[in-house]
Amino acid sequence: MRLQDEPELPAQINIVPMIDVIFAILTFFIMSTLYLTCSEGLPINLPPAATGKIDRPAQVTLTINNTGKMFLNKEAVSLDQLAAQVREKVEPSEPLMVILNADAAVNHGQVVAVMDKVR
Repeated sequence: MRLQDEPELPAQINIVPMIDVIFAILTFFIMSTLYLTCSEGLPINLPPAATGKIDRPAQVTLTINNTGKMFLNKEAVSLDQLAAQVREKVEPSEPLMVILNADAAVNHGQVVAVMDKVR
């Protein structure tokens, strides 16, 4: 029998056990991923290479400033001369890496035109 003057308590959900379960699962996944390293072969000590050389492609930097002027390795160049200037910097059979830096104010169409000329 319930008395009229007793206040009714609101329903509550205790989340402490749920947090414990989440941390237990998290711990399980962290510990299990530590053992997932895959070793394909026997552990050995490799000798260092005395004549090893890293082959890096030729690199040119093309910059377009906020006024739209282009610079190839800090030298001013026009769009018409761009392809010829890039060819002078690298041999035909050698791979080339072009780094293109364009200001945020430069028109997107101009950047695409420059990329087409360099390609």
